[in-house]
Amino acid sequence: MKTLFKSYLAFAAIIFSLLFTTANVNAQTAPKIKNVVLVHGAFADGSGWKGLYQILTKKGYNVTIVQNPLSSLEDDVKATNLALDKQDGPTILVGHSWGGTVITEAGNHPKVAALVYVAALQPDNGENSIQWLQTAPPAPENGVLPPDDKGIAYYDKAKFHAGFAGDLSKEDAEFMFASQGAFYANGFGTPITKAAWRTKPSYGIVATEDKSINPDIERAMYKRSNTKITEIKGSHVVFISQPAKVADVIITASKG
Repeated sequence: MKTLFKSYLAFAAIIFSLLFTTANVNAQTAPKIKNVVLVHGAFADGSGWKGLYQILTKKGYNVTIVQNPLSSLEDDVKATNLALDKQDGPTILVGHSWGGTVITEAGNHPKVAALVYVAALQPDNGENSIQWLQTAPPAPENGVLPPDDKGIAYYDKAKFHAGFAGDLSKEDAEFMFASQGAFYANGFGTPITKAAWRTKPSYGIVATEDKSINPDIERAMYKRSNTKITEIKGSHVVFISQPAKVADVIITASKG
C-alpha cells in the first residue's frame, strides 16, 4: 500500500510539473496585445490588407482597417484616432508608406502600445514626408505624378505595376491602380508635431525591392529612430506579396 501511495504521489508530482511548465510556456508565448489597427498609404486603399487581415484574425487578433480620406495629414490622423477609440485595450498600430507618417502622429493615442512601419515614412518632429523622399534619387520605375489642378497626386498607370507592385500579378496590380485613393499632395508637406516613435516601441520593415520609396531612405529613417529593423525581399506592397512575413513582425510587436 505504501509503495502504491508513493507511486501515486510521484505520478501526481509529474503531472503538476507538466501543467505548470505548459502554463508558463503559454504565458511566455501568448501575445500580450490582441488589437491591431492597419493604416494604408497613398495611391491605395484598405483592400490591400486583406491577406494580412486573414492571417492575423486566424491567430486570434482583433484587426481594424482604417480607410484614410487622404485629404490631409490631419484628416488621416483623425480617421486613425477614430479607429483607435473603438479598441478595447492596448493596440499595435501599423502603417504602410504614407501611412507611416500618419501613425507617427496618431501613435500618440493612449491605446497605442507599439508602432509597426511597413516600407513606410517615419518623420521626426517638425519634419515632413517630402523632405525624406528627396534624400535619395527615385527609381526609374517610380510613377508618382505631379499634383493636378485640384492638388491631387496620382500614380502613373504605365508605371504602377513595376513601380508600386512589382511582385504582384498584372491583374492584382491593375486592381490596386483602379482602387487607389485621391491623395491630396499637400499632406506630403505637412510637418509632424509630435513623433510617437520617440516614446513608443517601433518596428520597421524595409522592402528591399521597393521602387516607390528608396530602401536606403527606409533604412536611414529606422536607424535614426532606433527602430527594430526587419528586411524582407519584396516590392513597395510587401504586405501583400509577403503577408506572412509582415504578420510575423506585427506578432513580435504584440509580444514585446
